[in-house]
Amino acid sequence: MTSSDQEQPRLWFPFELSRPLDQMPPLALAYIGDAIHEVAIRQYLISGKNLRPNHLHRLSTSFVSAGAQAKMLQHLEPQLTDEEASIVRQGRNAKSGTVPKNASVLDYRYATAWECLLGYLYYKGNQSRILELITAGIQHLEQPSKL
Repeated sequence: MTSSDQEQPRLWFPFELSRPLDQMPPLALAYIGDAIHEVAIRQYLISGKNLRPNHLHRLSTSFVSAGAQAKMLQHLEPQLTDEEASIVRQGRNAKSGTVPKNASVLDYRYATAWECLLGYLYYKGNQSRILELITAGIQHLEQPSKL
């Protein structure tokens, strides 16, 4: 059996959810989704030529800010399944109890919805969909005048 024939683990680490996925609070899904987005962006940036830490940090902020995440989600919304759109709505409507410091309330809600979707897909084990959405989002932001 080759490594490609082996079943891929559903989660990166062996810590399961404390309750069924459909009962998880949207903000809990956004919590893990934020980490997934951050790792994806860092890996994307390290694939580039300029690996100076200061440059990587500066560039990463243009991809992980609430505004950038909101732009990614707004661009991708027409491509979402009904199930994904429902998760996005739940994430966008979740009340976090915090006031965004460097973003509009609307961007903050869309960013939370994006992170919620990534967290949901992660726990569904749908790594290929996460890759597809994040790649398309990065490509959208990389277009001139999108950042």
